[in-house]
Amino acid sequence: MTSVPLLSVVVGDEELLADRAVAEIVAAARAEEPGVDVHDLVPAQVTSGKLAEATSPSLFGERRVVVLRSAQDLTKDLAAEVTGLLQNPADDVMLVLVHAGGAKGKALLDAAVKAGARRIDCAKPTKAAERIQFIKGEFSRAGRQITGDAAQALLDAVGNDLRELAAACTQLVADTEGRVDTAAVARYHSGKAEATGFTVADRAVEGRLPEALEQLRWCLAVGTAPVLINSALAGAVRGLAVVAQPQRGAPDAELAKRAKIPPWKLKTLRQQARGWSPQGVARAMAVVAETDALIKGAGRDPAYALERAVIEIATARNQR
Repeated sequence: MTSVPLLSVVVGDEELLADRAVAEIVAAARAEEPGVDVHDLVPAQVTSGKLAEATSPSLFGERRVVVLRSAQDLTKDLAAEVTGLLQNPADDVMLVLVHAGGAKGKALLDAAVKAGARRIDCAKPTKAAERIQFIKGEFSRAGRQITGDAAQALLDAVGNDLRELAAACTQLVADTEGRVDTAAVARYHSGKAEATGFTVADRAVEGRLPEALEQLRWCLAVGTAPVLINSALAGAVRGLAVVAQPQRGAPDAELAKRAKIPPWKLKTLRQQARGWSPQGVARAMAVVAETDALIKGAGRDPAYALERAVIEIATARNQR
C-alpha cells in the first residue's frame, strides 16, 4: 500500500505553487514505484472514455497517478463522473484534482474534500509579507538563508511574479555562498528588473564580459526569448559595422538609418566601436549568424549558444 493518498486536491490560483504540489505528489509516487504511470490531463483533453480509461482498475495491478488540471472547468457531466470516482476510488489509482478555488466548480471540490481527499492550498500571495516569506522559503528549500532586508531588496528589484522571484532566488543560490545579504542582492540584482537583450548586447560589444554574462543569465531566468536576445546582439554588431567604416562625410541621420538606431544613440555607438577592428566586427557578425541558426533548431541548447555568442563577441572586440 502506497503512503501517497488515493485522493488529493490542490486548491489555489497560483500556478507555480500548484505545479510544485502536483510535482511533489508525482515524485512521491515514483519514489515508491518508479514505473508508476502518470496521466496529466486538462479539461480539453478529458472525455468520458478517456477518463474511464485512465481511472479503471488495471488488470495487471499497475499503479497510476491521474492529474485533472483546472477541475473547475470540467463540464457538468464530467464533473458528475469524477464525483462518482471520488465515492468509489480504485485502489491502484491516485487521483489529483487541481482546482483554482472560488465558486466555479465548488461542488466538485466539496465532494472531494468530503470523500477524504488531502487538501493542499496554493493561494496566490497578496501581501508583501507573504512574498517575503515565499522568498525565505525558496532559500530554505535550497538549504540556504537570506536576511529579511535582503529578501525585501530582492522583492523590490524583481517584482511580485512568483515565477520570476523563484528564478531570482535560484540564481542567487547558484552565484553566491553562505547567508545572502543586501550587498549580494545589490551586486546581482539591483536594476535587473529592467534587464533586456539590449543590455546584454551593450555589455558584450563593450567587452565587459562578466556583466554581459550576468545580464544574459538574468534575462533567461525571467523568460526572455532567446531569439530576442540574439536579435539585440545582431543589432549591436550591425551598428558597429556601420560606424566602424570610414564615414566620408555621411550625415548622422544617414548613419543612424543604416545602423537602424535613433540619431541620439550614435554617440554611444561610436564609443562602443572603439577597440573594434574590421576583422573583429566580421567575426562578431559570423557569430550572431551561427547563433541564430542554433537557437532556431540547429542546436539543442539555446542558452548555451547565447552564452557562447556573448563570450565570442566580447573576445572579438580585441581581435586584430
